[in-house]
Amino acid sequence: MTASISEAIEDIRAGKFIILVDDESRENEGDLAMAAEEITPEAINFMARHARGLICLPIIGQRLDELGIPLMVTNNSSRYSTAFTVSIEAKDKISTGISAFDRAQTIKTVLHSNT
Repeated sequence: MTASISEAIEDIRAGKFIILVDDESRENEGDLAMAAEEITPEAINFMARHARGLICLPIIGQRLDELGIPLMVTNNSSRYSTAFTVSIEAKDKISTGISAFDRAQTIKTVLHSNT
């Protein structure tokens, strides 16, 4: 089943997951996505259990600079030049950083401008 862009935007605004599918000639995969503002430990658990891939947070360059988060590599020679950063976790209000609660807390921390 495919949805229109406006339907996908509605679902994201409602805090639902969507699956973004890329072109067959690229990676030919689907990415589970939702609004970071709506993240919960339950959503993190769902992603980890059912999608089984990396859980990523897109962050604009200005925010990366504000938080001092560097790119993982300075000279990216990977096939698609995906701009991954080093892994992050919140400084406060977490334990090991790996639990669903801790991951959701890290995302919320990045979103708040007073961080």
